[in-house]
Order: sequence, then structure tokens, then C-alpha cells
Amino acid sequence: MRVMVVDDSAVVRGLETRILDGDPQITVVASVGNGQLAVQALDRHDIEVVVLDIEMPVLDGLSALPKLLERDPTVKIIMASTLTLRNAEISLQALEAGAADYVPKPTASREISGEGDFKRDLLAKVKVLGQARRRELRQRGGAPAPSTAPSAAPSAAPSAATGRRTRPGPAERPAPAARPPVPVTLRPAPAVQEGVDVIAIGSSTGGPQALFTVLGGLKAAGGVRQPILITQHMPATFTTILAGHLTRAAGLEAREAVDGEVIQEGRVYVAPGDYHMIVESRGAQRVLRLTKDPPENYCRPAVDPLFRSVARVYGRRALAVVLTGMGSDGAKGGAVIVAAGGTVIAQDEATSVVWGMPGATAQAGLCTAVLPIGDIGPYISRLASKR
Repeated sequence: MRVMVVDDSAVVRGLETRILDGDPQITVVASVGNGQLAVQALDRHDIEVVVLDIEMPVLDGLSALPKLLERDPTVKIIMASTLTLRNAEISLQALEAGAADYVPKPTASREISGEGDFKRDLLAKVKVLGQARRRELRQRGGAPAPSTAPSAAPSAAPSAATGRRTRPGPAERPAPAARPPVPVTLRPAPAVQEGVDVIAIGSSTGGPQALFTVLGGLKAAGGVRQPILITQHMPATFTTILAGHLTRAAGLEAREAVDGEVIQEGRVYVAPGDYHMIVESRGAQRVLRLTKDPPENYCRPAVDPLFRSVARVYGRRALAVVLTGMGSDGAKGGAVIVAAGGTVIAQDEATSVVWGMPGATAQAGLCTAVLPIGDIGPYISRLASKR
């Protein structure tokens, strides 16, 4: 994977470069200190993934983002930011504007030394997004996306940004071998469709954009009365900002869940960062509980605990939706929902930033439908209206 690191801090650039270059599957081909230099570097290098800082002189990350995507619409951009409310807000704006994902910058000494969650997350996201870009190029027949950028420099030319030699551009390399389609077997719809009492959604990489589309589709279809429970893999602070963005997308009140609160119809609840969100019965009421149980699938919040609890409390009247994301979180919980008589659907591969979570769920034979992201909102609306 050919990566560019963009950060005004030489210390951070050095840390990220060491982590990335230390992996045999990744090469850092450019390392620059502001957004303007990043745009210029994209003209000289064939870059698949950009790790882009938010706060920089000359041209900040949010301003550089559209310029980078204009030059290469297929390049995958990961925003890097410190965990502040302001930077969380900017990161969400960047995701809406076309960034693929984000990573919180390291703060603890262990993270700054290049160990721990930051290293694992950065490497995993770079690899999976680089693979996603290559898949998109395969679907285009191996040709690069339309771009206003000049032709790539000859491969022997040294880089002004790093002193390294540039790589051949996409048009100069043979297209990767096409991967055969993965077979997916759909489950039949329940024989007696009683409708649903809850909508539980799990998502990760690419999830915010997918959630905006799904909830926007529900809004356009007239909304739903059922509560919507969302676990998006995100740290604290970011989930607070996400809830505000979802309120605007859904036309429903969206907020972070509070431990012990009674679930109300027509509301959207988001699992707070670093807490699993589950559902429990309290007499005739259903309440949300937040737990610090160990991470599952390396995540807290994780989707599987939510889905398992929804299966216990709602049984066959539960609808689970698995959207774009790395890994397989949601597949085991989806199996519990299906065993309880509930319904599971997933996002299709073509519209997923990463077809990890929905792919694992679909390939396990758990889904009644595997749909493009634009069709999921209307599909949920149809099921919800049968209540």
C-alpha cells in the first residue's frame, strides 16, 4: 500500500512513518507538513491512502480534502485528529465531505512510542482502505479515475517531498486480477411478518456516511416510530458529535445513550465511546444499560453485545442492520437474532467502504436482504410500517 503522511508536526510524521514503513505491506512514498504540499505530492506520486492531519498551516486538512479528491477521486483519506470536541466536529464534516475514516492521534506514552491501539488501528485502516481502492480500480477495469492531475513523473525521478523514488502510476501497472464474486445465500422472509419493535444498527469504517444515508432515507419515507439503537465504532467525544449529525439526518432526536434510561419510541440512541450499549427488560419497560465489559472484536462499543441483548428482549420482533466496517463484528450477534426469529439485513459490497462486517454477516447466511446503501432506508421503512 502506497501511503502519504501529512502533518505539521515532524514528531507525529516520524511516528506514523515508522509505524507504516515497519509493515512489509506498506510503503510511505511521501511525508509532508501541510495540505498544500500534500496536493502537490499527489501530482507526483501514485498514492493509495493519505493520513491527513486537521490543524496545519498554509492549508489545513479540511480545506485540503476536496483538493485531494478532485485530483484523484479514488484516493482513500484517513483524518487524524486529537480527541477534542472541535476536532471531532471537523472529522465528522470531513467524513461527510468524502474522507473514508479517521484515527485519533496518540496521547499516552505507550501510544506515542508506537505501540497499542493507535498502531493497530492505523495499520488496519491503511491496509483495508488500500484494498478497497484497488477493488474500485478493478471494477473500473484497472484504469485510474478521471483526474485533473498531470501525468505521473517517471519512476526514476526522486520525490521532492521525501527524496524517495516515485512508483509507476495506475495506468502503468497491470490491473490486479479480478476476484470472483463471493456467493451469498439469503434467508427467506419470516412466514408471518409481524413487524418490528426495534431497529438495531452496527457500523464501523465508512459507517457515519452510511448512517446519514440510511436515516436520511427513513426521513424521506416518513420516518419510523420504532426506536433505533446504533453502535458505531468510535471513541468518546466523537459519538457525542455523531449524535448531533444524526439528528439532522434523521429528523428524529438522536443522542448518546444514558445508563438506565427507558427506551422511547421514535428516538435514536448512539452507544457512547468506550461503553457497550445493551438492552434489558425492567418489568414492562425496556431500558438501556452501558457496560465496561471487555472489548469484543477489539472494540468497545461493539455490535455483538447490542445484537445479543436485542435478541433476548425483542426476539422475533427485532430488525438488525449491519453496515460497512472492518472485521466481523455483528455476525455472531446477528446469528443470535436469527435464532430468536428476528430479521437481519446487510449493506452490499459495491456500496460499502469496507465489506468486512456486512460481508461476514451475509456470507454466514444470516440475511434476508443484502442491499445497496440507498435502498436500506426504504427497506427498513417498509418493514417498520407493518407493525
